[in-house]
Amino acid sequence: MDFAHPYALWLLPLALLPLLLDRVHARTYSWVDMLPKDPLSDLVGIILKALAVLTLLFIIIALAEPHTNQEQVERVGIGAQIGLVLDRSASMDDPFSGSEAGRVGETKSVAAARLITNFVKSREHDMFGMISFSNSAMYVLPLSENREAVIAAVEATAGNALFQTNIGSGLTSVAGLFNKVPDSGSRAVILLSDGAGRIDANTQQKIRDWFDRLHISLYWIVLRQPGGISIFDENFVPQEDAALPPQIELRDFFKTLKTPFQAYEAEDPKSLESAMNDINQREKKPIRYMEQIPGKDLTNLFLVLAAITIGLLLSVKYLEIKTWHSA
Repeated sequence: MDFAHPYALWLLPLALLPLLLDRVHARTYSWVDMLPKDPLSDLVGIILKALAVLTLLFIIIALAEPHTNQEQVERVGIGAQIGLVLDRSASMDDPFSGSEAGRVGETKSVAAARLITNFVKSREHDMFGMISFSNSAMYVLPLSENREAVIAAVEATAGNALFQTNIGSGLTSVAGLFNKVPDSGSRAVILLSDGAGRIDANTQQKIRDWFDRLHISLYWIVLRQPGGISIFDENFVPQEDAALPPQIELRDFFKTLKTPFQAYEAEDPKSLESAMNDINQREKKPIRYMEQIPGKDLTNLFLVLAAITIGLLLSVKYLEIKTWHSA
């Protein structure tokens, strides 16, 4: 047990005052040796003093506002530690190439924010962190259990965008979110972009090493551009002496990761929602996490106890007065 105002406990010696003071009868009748012994009255007198001591004790403790200490309890739940890497390039402000009834013209960034928010709300035991990127990575939120903070961060990504798509910077930054956090047993990164940038060899090796060392799975959701190349086109052959398109090159790199990798393509909000639902089903593994159990405020308990002892004192005093007048 702890106290919000421990200095109030310096008043505890005052609770002994009833033991030091005599009853009124002892001062009114100076000599009662000829009266017979009355053990019951002596017992009642002791009980009254004890009740008075307890009353003062309970009141003083209540003034100190006692409470139990906060505890951490290890739980086993279903979930994961998830890092969100969200594209904030200017093309994310374009509408989807497809359409959905009632949501025609919804931009990719707005649809992504809406569906990721629903995803976060449905994951009770997950920890979420977030990185956004355009020409460079932007640190948004560390791995956290605070749902309100995560949702606010996701909704903020629907704002104004920048140019360029530096995916490599986003992936190295999100790996850093896991670096100093104890592994819960299930870790994943959700990369959501509407294009792909090229990643240099050094950055590729860094991503490969970090994802392997930190046991991070990767889910890549590509918001496909109208008429763009599909990342699932295994038979794509570039023109002579031409480099592979960035999205194909990035797909081939992700396949070299030692940790699990899964890719999705979305052409409209409905297919994006389908991809998020599939990830939701895949990332339901038992994890261990620490739950914060807040301390309980005990002030009212001691006030109730004080009220009970005061009630008993008044009841006995009332009976004592009535008995005296009837004698």
